[in-house]
Amino acid sequence: MRVRVLGIASLLILCIAAFPALAGELALKRVMLSTGGVAYLEYEAEVTGDQTLSLDVRLDQVDDILKSIVVYDSKGGVGSASLAGREPLEQVFADLPFSQAALASPAALLNALQGAEIRVGASHPIDGKLIKVVAETVRATDGSTTTRNRVSVLTSDGIQQFILEDAENLRFADPALSAQVEKALTAIATHRAKDRRTIQLTARGDGQRIVRVGYVVAAPLWKASYRLTLARDPNAAKAHLQGWAVLENMTGEDWKGVELTLLSGNPVSFRQAIYQAYYVDRPEVPVEVAGRILPQTDTGNLNRERPAPGARGAAGAPAPAPPPAQAQQRSTTFAYDAVNAPSAGAGEQTPAPTVDTAEAQESMTQVLFRLPAPLTLASGQSALVPIVDRDVPAKRVDLLQPATNALHPLASVKLTNDSGNGLPPGVVTLYEQASGGSAYLGDARVGVLPAGENRLLSYAVDDKTKSVREPTTKSALSKASISEGVLYLTYTERQTIVFRLNAPPGEERYVLVEQPMLAGWKLVEPGEKAVETTATAYRIAVDLKPGEAKTVTFVFEAPRIESTRIAEYDDRSLAQVTATREIDPAVRSALTELARLRRIVAEKKQAEAQIKTEIAQITEDQARIRANLQTVDKDSALHKRYIEKLAQEETRLETLQTDRAKASDATRAAQIAVDAYIAKLSI
Repeated sequence: MRVRVLGIASLLILCIAAFPALAGELALKRVMLSTGGVAYLEYEAEVTGDQTLSLDVRLDQVDDILKSIVVYDSKGGVGSASLAGREPLEQVFADLPFSQAALASPAALLNALQGAEIRVGASHPIDGKLIKVVAETVRATDGSTTTRNRVSVLTSDGIQQFILEDAENLRFADPALSAQVEKALTAIATHRAKDRRTIQLTARGDGQRIVRVGYVVAAPLWKASYRLTLARDPNAAKAHLQGWAVLENMTGEDWKGVELTLLSGNPVSFRQAIYQAYYVDRPEVPVEVAGRILPQTDTGNLNRERPAPGARGAAGAPAPAPPPAQAQQRSTTFAYDAVNAPSAGAGEQTPAPTVDTAEAQESMTQVLFRLPAPLTLASGQSALVPIVDRDVPAKRVDLLQPATNALHPLASVKLTNDSGNGLPPGVVTLYEQASGGSAYLGDARVGVLPAGENRLLSYAVDDKTKSVREPTTKSALSKASISEGVLYLTYTERQTIVFRLNAPPGEERYVLVEQPMLAGWKLVEPGEKAVETTATAYRIAVDLKPGEAKTVTFVFEAPRIESTRIAEYDDRSLAQVTATREIDPAVRSALTELARLRRIVAEKKQAEAQIKTEIAQITEDQARIRANLQTVDKDSALHKRYIEKLAQEETRLETLQTDRAKASDATRAAQIAVDAYIAKLSI
């Protein structure tokens, strides 16, 4: 009998749930889940005339609801909306004679309320005004210690004391003070509680009509996952793609037959604590006394912005646009065409087509997938719904990606989105039709795939195909310029990267060779128009016959500029620059003339050095002669000969000193000519 009663009760609950919501009650009708981590919930109610609608929501959703709530009324408008406020704890305690820290313990509360009249019930009742609570340490007979609080009270009989932990009860004589303590405790409990709030909406209008209320709250983002089944023939042009959306109902209420739409995009979404009360900090000014004023600094007459012509205030604002759920756009249905599907061979399996595949609509910033049938999903439950099921163009390729694997390319599939809308990012599980069913190939990832574009899905390493990467770098002077005595040399750095590919015996390969872009380098071979360019790399397609070997070459160039003052350049370096054919003839001619002028300076310096050498030799010889004169007889022929020799050298020395001064002047003039030539050079 009990089982029968439970069965009838369950049946009654199901029958009640099957009926639509009563008139005047808001019922959840539409849900939109966004990959931006939010959900749009839309409720409907049938109303007549002026009516108040109640919306029960979670407390943690109130901020989002206050930020985004929108009401649509075909024959009326919103009169008002209200809900219970949430006063900050700081404001609650601002009106109380104690702080929140005073509620940490009974002793802390009593010390915060010194002077309050209390009544203590114990073996000896005490009535009086609270003086202070002092903690004291008591040592037991076993050596252990405990802390007790001694309370001092001023009574009509004098000061009395008692131990707070021994008191049977303690209350405040002032009922208002007891009420304030109770208010503080209630406020703390209210702020800690995870309860719900009720928003009251007043709809004002005439006649019977439908009112829709929507808002955006935080929600888990839904995830897309795909299954791509390749044909057994490696040259097949099509593969079958199934796409599913994994979603969770974490909105706090059950979904019963709701219209579900999935939004794939990257919208701007943020939170703001609107439900929290805020107070503006105001500057504090001193109290004015006689003879003292505090004028504000004058800033002059500031022109204010005038409203633009035709600008309207809130009363003249245009009516809000229809919600996304009601937007009418061209849609493309992803449906598996059983008639045009490729026939499976003997023993082969094809993926089962889904029945209720989502309709897709594409806007400027996102793609909408709308489920064709209402969805029922309990709160806290997850669901898996189909969003795509069709044959798509697919080509098997090898992707040689040195950053991932330098020796072997990655087995990949070039997937093309030939539908009228984009596909959201997700993981892809790849299968291949086989005689015994389907074989698992691997997993891949796909980013956002706009309509008409293609993506490579790399799912495994092709160990049969081999590659070798050989980079070389060279540098050559390609340009020279002169400005204000500074020589600027431009060298062209040339980096050549050669890939050597070998296809496996008995199997052909279509390989995409990928070379990452190099910051500051320009691709010169092959030209950029001859390669496929991605956001970070260049790709070249290579067809390999079974066992064939081919090479692919990328050549990059980058300029490197060196600057040096010409005066600091030595003759050898200057000769190397002059011998370079790539530099401008005017620069070569200028540097050649500079080399000629420098040779003149060198010749002048050499001549001056020879004179200085001869002077040094004569001076040394004179010193020798004078030393000899000290040792020979003054009347001897040798003494006379030394005197004559000394006179001849003195004459020659005078001539050389004159020549040295002239040579020094000539050297200085030649150097000045070089410096002047360098200073005026600008090519």
